[in-house]
Amino acid sequence: MVFSPSLLLGQDAENYYTLKRVIEIAKKQSPEALSAQHRFRSSYWQYRTYLAAYRPQLKMSLTIPNYSKSISSIQQDDGSFSFRSSNYTRWSGGLSLSQKIGPTGGEVFVNSNIDRMDLYDNPTLTSYMTTPVNIGFSQPLFSYNSYKWEKRIEPLKYKEAKQKYLEEMEQVSITAINYFFNVLQAQIRYDIDKVNLANNDTLYKIAQGRYNIGTIAENELLQMELRYLNSKSSLRESELELNNRVFYLKSYLRLPEWEEIKLIPPINVLNIEVDPRKAKEEALKNRSDILSFDRKLLEAQSSVSRAKSDGRFSASLYAVYGLTQSAEDIEDAYKEPSEQQQVMVGISIPIIDWGLAKGKIKMAESQQELVKTSVEQERIDFNQEVYLKVMKFNIQNSQLHIASKSDTVAQKRYEVTKQRYIIGKIGITELNIAQTEKDNSKMGYVAALHNFWQQYYQVRKLTLFDFKDNREIFVDPEYLLE
Repeated sequence: MVFSPSLLLGQDAENYYTLKRVIEIAKKQSPEALSAQHRFRSSYWQYRTYLAAYRPQLKMSLTIPNYSKSISSIQQDDGSFSFRSSNYTRWSGGLSLSQKIGPTGGEVFVNSNIDRMDLYDNPTLTSYMTTPVNIGFSQPLFSYNSYKWEKRIEPLKYKEAKQKYLEEMEQVSITAINYFFNVLQAQIRYDIDKVNLANNDTLYKIAQGRYNIGTIAENELLQMELRYLNSKSSLRESELELNNRVFYLKSYLRLPEWEEIKLIPPINVLNIEVDPRKAKEEALKNRSDILSFDRKLLEAQSSVSRAKSDGRFSASLYAVYGLTQSAEDIEDAYKEPSEQQQVMVGISIPIIDWGLAKGKIKMAESQQELVKTSVEQERIDFNQEVYLKVMKFNIQNSQLHIASKSDTVAQKRYEVTKQRYIIGKIGITELNIAQTEKDNSKMGYVAALHNFWQQYYQVRKLTLFDFKDNREIFVDPEYLLE
């Protein structure tokens, strides 16, 4: 296979793009790549939020101040009510430290508070109430424990997001390959049409000379003129198509509109054959689909657990122990504090719900079975897809070799046919056939190159494994969060 020198060399190397360079640019700045990066960031912060929820939480609360002037009813010692005016300012502040207890679904907490009240009577009265320390816990009993399931599901979701990002980047490569070869095909078609126009111009002039000396009929001259005119029209169309496809490539790569680009064909292909068993092994280890299967099953189990917990006997336990004191002076408000204790047990027992709880449980169990069936079928389809894609890629080298050989033969045949036409050994029909076969074979080789690289990256996407360098494709989360 021989490409035009204009495709391989240039005065300004900055304007010449290899397939590798196009893929690298697409992974850095294409709209698809940027969208994939933002989706991963969202998943990353979702995972960080999950982790943060089960770490100690320190909070401060302040009211500075709360002023009130009103008239309200006040109950007297004898049980009667009277209306009294109130005019006061209240200041308060507090610190609280809490920690969720994941395995049990409960929470422990420690807090400290201080309140100040300024009553604007005659005279003004100021008093303080302090709670130096409160220690307590709350614990749901026999209820759904979200932590138990989140601990299993959230890490899976985050790992799935990382693998999904890698797959999306491989898809970016595939899209970039498609844009690259769309332009390359138009570029080569344009070069072919330029060469054909030059050849047809020469042959038309030769035909005119032969017609003038009476060695060919007018019909053959007219056919040659028509070939010449068609080749001029074809060149204009191919130039327009080339400009159109270059525009879409530059748009995808987010390159300046004014930048001139030329593509260098990737004539050096990989001489590798992928082992289907190795591909399946890597796919089962690396693909987000496999993690997705496990996550869906866990989520279905979680839904069943929630339905069963919500529809049965439940209870909650709340207990707190602390110290408190009040005084008109802030120092005295911390002296000899009194104990305060509170214990509360709440119980909820469904008596008659007309089958509401049972219905929710049955729906959750039915959905779980549906998920199981769906996941089983998706596993089968997944394994089949990996096998078929690998086998399809493995025949690309031979297909490419055949296409290259066909192009070389067609090119030589055309040159021989053109020379035979020039010396008058054959007619215009055979020349037309030879030129068509030459053009089709060249375009066929480019199409075979396109298929090769597209199928190779399809295999990479399905397995997240680089068979060229024999390593897993990975991502550094810190790089994506910059």
